[in-house]
Amino acid sequence: DAGRFATTRWSVIMAASDSASAQHEPALSTLCQTYWFPLYAYLRRRGYDSHQAEDYTQGFFAGLLERKGLQRADPKYGKFRSFLLASLKNFLADEWDRAHAQKRGGDRKALSLDFDAASSRYDREPAHHLSPDKLFERSWALTVLTRAMDRLKSESAASGKQRLFDCLKVYLTAEKDAVSYRDAAGELKMTEGAVKVAVHRLRRRYRELVRDEIAQTVTTEAQVDEEIRDLFAALT
Repeated sequence: DAGRFATTRWSVIMAASDSASAQHEPALSTLCQTYWFPLYAYLRRRGYDSHQAEDYTQGFFAGLLERKGLQRADPKYGKFRSFLLASLKNFLADEWDRAHAQKRGGDRKALSLDFDAASSRYDREPAHHLSPDKLFERSWALTVLTRAMDRLKSESAASGKQRLFDCLKVYLTAEKDAVSYRDAAGELKMTEGAVKVAVHRLRRRYRELVRDEIAQTVTTEAQVDEEIRDLFAALT
């Protein structure tokens, strides 16, 4: 919604970096859930095995919080994900990290990152010719789209339209004419015209949610537009 959009621009990063903020935990969760897999995928493409990638991802986020590294992020210096990837590269180059025999991340606070399916998720990545940096961008783009889709699903369920969403969600990602409106209309016991209207509304809300996800780490409308162009470029 418009209120959430207005209050999350870059402030989600500020809240995540401020442990005294009332929004610290949800903001931190948003950032971690958006970026942990792109960083994990980057590490895997760099040659680290699944366990190493998990440890480094966990250790990186924990170290970033310990050193208040998020406070160094500044929109005037560029994209937040570029800052994050550069920070990870610095982390990897740190001789301190390699010198310790204990498990990476050590006794640092464990973050709630769901690595259970990370390896199989990485194995499903089809673009093995991509460089680590390009794979990071692609994984970020897919994560943004997935988060927006999950929010749309939750909204639909909350408004009693779960079945409608389940039937029509294919139109959000498929080619325009890849699925027959007639078949959907028959399954939902709706007219084709009503299905087309419902699909139009779902697509519009999906686009709004994608913009909202992106808006959390930028400061202007122009930057949102630029990020959306980057998102689609990463997927082509």
